Amino acid sequence: MEDLVDGWPFWVVLLAFWLGALARGTATYWLGRGVRAGGARTRWARHLERPGVARAERFVRRVGPPAVTLGFLTVGLQTAINASSGALRMPLRRFAPAVAAGALLWALLYTTVGLAVVDAALGRLPWWWLLLAAALLSAAVLVGRRVRRRVEAEGAGGPGRPPRER
Repeated sequence: MEDLVDGWPFWVVLLAFWLGALARGTATYWLGRGVRAGGARTRWARHLERPGVARAERFVRRVGPPAVTLGFLTVGLQTAINASSGALRMPLRRFAPAVAAGALLWALLYTTVGLAVVDAALGRLPWWWLLLAAALLSAAVLVGRRVRRRVEAEGAGGPGRPPRER
């Protein structure tokens, strides 16, 4: 595992993935913050009115910064959660550590599991790496589904705790 992508060391690939995810998550936060500040005058405002974003907003209100971190383990909710965090004006001192941790989780997942799957599929790694990657990916998918179900249940007025006082 010392050389991954065309001879690049593991830590360089991990750092590149982390910085990319961190930049994307932070940009989405600021976009959500700016769209909400601009109100209906911006062309992006209609995106904040979608049902998925409304569910993500409720989830972020209820869970807080850990929702941002867990959002990186989901497919399809990550952007809505980060934009909702900005739209809800989550303080940057709370958002920044959450997005950094989430981006690190995402980068670790893709640097290890993602690239191992590619290498195993190309025959550059033994088959057992593919099994290990599949097990880790399955665990991430299960966590993501659980988070998504919670968000959807919250959106449907299902069981859940009331928002915490801050």
